[in-house]
Amino acid sequence: MNHEQVADRVIKYVGKDNLIAAAHCATRLRLVVKDVKKIDQKGLDNDDDVKGTFSINGQYQIIIGPGDFDKVYAFFIKKTGLKEVTPDDLKNLATDGKKANPVMALVKLLSDIFVPLIPALVAGGLLMALNNVLTSQDLFGAQSVVQMYPGLKGVSELINLLASAPFTFMPILIGFSATKRFGGNPYLGAAIGMAMVMPSLVSGYDVANVMASGKMAYWNIFGMDVAQAGYQGQVLPVLAVSWILATIEKWLHKHMPATPDFIFTPLIAVIITGLLTFIGVGPVMRTLSDALTNGIVWMYNTTGFIGTAIFGTFYSPIVVTGLHQSFPAIETQLLTNIAKTGGDFIFPIASMANAAQGAACLAVFFISKNEKQKGLASSAGVSALLGITEPAIFGVNLKLRYPFFCAMIASGISSIIIGIFHVLSSALGAAGIIGFISLPPKSYLPFFISIIISIALGFTLTYAYGKKFDKVTTATPVSEGKDIEVADEMIAAPVSGELINLSEVNDQVFSAEIMGKGAAIKPNDGNVYAVADGTLTVAYETKHAYGIQTDDGAEILIHLGIDTVDLKGQYFTSNVTQGQHVNKGDLLGTFDLQKIQAAGYDTTVMIVVTNSATYSDVDRLNKSDVTSGDDIVALTKPTLETTPVATA
Repeated sequence: MNHEQVADRVIKYVGKDNLIAAAHCATRLRLVVKDVKKIDQKGLDNDDDVKGTFSINGQYQIIIGPGDFDKVYAFFIKKTGLKEVTPDDLKNLATDGKKANPVMALVKLLSDIFVPLIPALVAGGLLMALNNVLTSQDLFGAQSVVQMYPGLKGVSELINLLASAPFTFMPILIGFSATKRFGGNPYLGAAIGMAMVMPSLVSGYDVANVMASGKMAYWNIFGMDVAQAGYQGQVLPVLAVSWILATIEKWLHKHMPATPDFIFTPLIAVIITGLLTFIGVGPVMRTLSDALTNGIVWMYNTTGFIGTAIFGTFYSPIVVTGLHQSFPAIETQLLTNIAKTGGDFIFPIASMANAAQGAACLAVFFISKNEKQKGLASSAGVSALLGITEPAIFGVNLKLRYPFFCAMIASGISSIIIGIFHVLSSALGAAGIIGFISLPPKSYLPFFISIIISIALGFTLTYAYGKKFDKVTTATPVSEGKDIEVADEMIAAPVSGELINLSEVNDQVFSAEIMGKGAAIKPNDGNVYAVADGTLTVAYETKHAYGIQTDDGAEILIHLGIDTVDLKGQYFTSNVTQGQHVNKGDLLGTFDLQKIQAAGYDTTVMIVVTNSATYSDVDRLNKSDVTSGDDIVALTKPTLETTPVATA
């Protein structure tokens, strides 16, 4: 790569007079421009040295890649005369003179709180679905499975207990996650959540009936009658209480001397929060929560199939904006009040949208003549059908545009059926073709009809349009977990934790594999080790990323967390310098997981092979929990084809 020429082309595409400020992180140039419409997007898209672009939060970001972007950036700054700023300064410039976006701030807050809870909710939801299969009549016969086979009754009851636990004790889970997000001690948050669902209280599900019958028990506290009411099935009260708890705790930590702080801060924070919870905050937020739930249900019942059609059409664009990250909070409220709401209407519609995007992506596979794009479209399409849409949306459909819009049309039409038959889920799960297991059995047939329509229309519309206008371009294939017996080079895990696909990372640059293929790890400790023998090509002052060129030629990016460049090195340490040779297993540095998470950042570690194109295969190994030093990515070099020599 000629870095100066790349900088010249980027300046040409963006427009020198269009630039306001520039910064960078480990993978991309971050720009603030006067007018995004003046950018030559086609030129950037067709430039082989530009891996991708996107615009978010007032910033226009251009992905160049580690080992190259810093050199390109240096020429870029020199030639434009722009003042270098930090990513934080750039954010301020991007929002200067603009009102802060409270909606996006709320979405991020809810996402940070509820996304960690999704595994527990999905597990409980799928177990609930399994129990429905066992106990529903007219599914396999006139009697339920349990009635036909009484020996399964105990199994069914145990499954029901396990399924109900996450929802019954939801305030504990939310208390832990929300207090942690607000900067408090999550265990104190869990303790307050436990207090809100104590068995001695009237169950939150029965509060309205007990109140109406006049049988509610009360405490006399400071001359006030305080209802002994629980908060099962409630979301908003726990969020408010968690914020109060974290705020009180942080204030006490700041103003109390060290020794009494350790002893008395938890005591004071819990007792004050507890009093506020049951005396005022809880009842007020319960009323607001019930009003919100009733409002959502009213809107769904009033708009009917027209509302579901509109929501289904625009669900995928909502995913692109990130607003869908707030939906778990709404879905949780709907599911924990299922007796009142009937279930969750968002999940079936999400299944239609995801299936349509997957089908559109698979249509690209059949009309594309480019092998790389076919590889991406096939794996990303199947992934989307199963509920993971980021690789399909960002890697294929949005790049080509027409598959994305064809899928929107298909989703909107299929969601009409969802609305007509009032298909509601009784649990969370995988929003795709297997989403039926999260529905009551009576909804299976309309769900299958809807999803078949979604897939058929998404595929047919995309295939017909693509064939007629032939607008298929190139892309990079997505890797899946595999069992590998032989490889040319193995890349080890830099940290210990849960190994996941890059497609699951909450950053489209990584999830769509724009930077290259590889893997990601949800870490459980903060030590970062070298993944192979090689030379450090990148070691940033912010200490949040490392680049290694292995002795065998692989170029590896280790990126610690998402957007952690904004921390400016806080909570990170580094033991190495750029240009240093390291051996596999050498300690590169550390990062404080708890403090980074408390600051609101995702700590997922990405391991990306940035020169993936030079290998025939880059495969994540079929593992789940890994320890630093374990092999996680296998690299296979292209096989040279030779012509056999004829012999007499």
